[in-house]
Amino acid sequence: MTRPPFLRALHAEWTKFRTEAGPAWLLLAAIASTVALGAGADGSAHCAPPDCASDVTRLSLTGVMLGQAAVAILAVLTIGNEYGTGMIRTTFTAVPRRAAVLAAKGTVLAGTVLAAGAVAIAASLLAGRLVLPGNGFTAANGRPPISLADGPTLRAAAGSVLYLVLVALLALGVAAAVRDSAAAIGTVLGLLYLFPIVINVIGDPAWQRRLEKIAPMPAGLAVQATTGLAGLPISPWRGLAVLAAWAAAALLAAVALVRARDA
Repeated sequence: MTRPPFLRALHAEWTKFRTEAGPAWLLLAAIASTVALGAGADGSAHCAPPDCASDVTRLSLTGVMLGQAAVAILAVLTIGNEYGTGMIRTTFTAVPRRAAVLAAKGTVLAGTVLAAGAVAIAASLLAGRLVLPGNGFTAANGRPPISLADGPTLRAAAGSVLYLVLVALLALGVAAAVRDSAAAIGTVLGLLYLFPIVINVIGDPAWQRRLEKIAPMPAGLAVQATTGLAGLPISPWRGLAVLAAWAAAALLAAVALVRARDA
């Protein structure tokens, strides 16, 4: 019995992914950088009442801002390498339905980033639970240990994992549209990191808040906040939805362009 095009493409993409060394190393880099930066932020924070207002969950998840770079590079190379070597022609010959190929790549990418992201986020929160009490973040000072039993913390953790998945899908869409790995990496990292720089340069608070509502990283990372939610430019889940819209737009553009042009 002949398998549907999507299942054939999915099997092929999973085989490529697990037999190449690069993806595994990039996933490990994403985990290591996320945990290391988060632990460093935990170690540098101190609580001395009454100055003990840090959002400890968000502090422990600081490393996502660095780990996302490895995730974005992994996503770009998932299809960028094939364009660079010309192997994409073979892929599209084996599975002529190009949308099925992109869907298969996205499924494999999302699944692996989801797993790696869960490990990175869990380890980051564990580091915060172990490190922060030694810096004064104790129940006696009104800062109980980080726990996933706390609703806002669980939302921040789950949202951070989804954030990394959406960054990967955004990068995949950009890479498929651009067809050049270096240009795609520059574009994605620019989208993620340039907006915060512009926001900090702008002196008008009203414009800062407007940009924070539409910029992929500032809006998306609002999901990590567990305190002071009323003062956020955008609510946690709405912020993540903004990033999802960026990823969806990139993927839709990629599908349209891949269908319309030669490999």
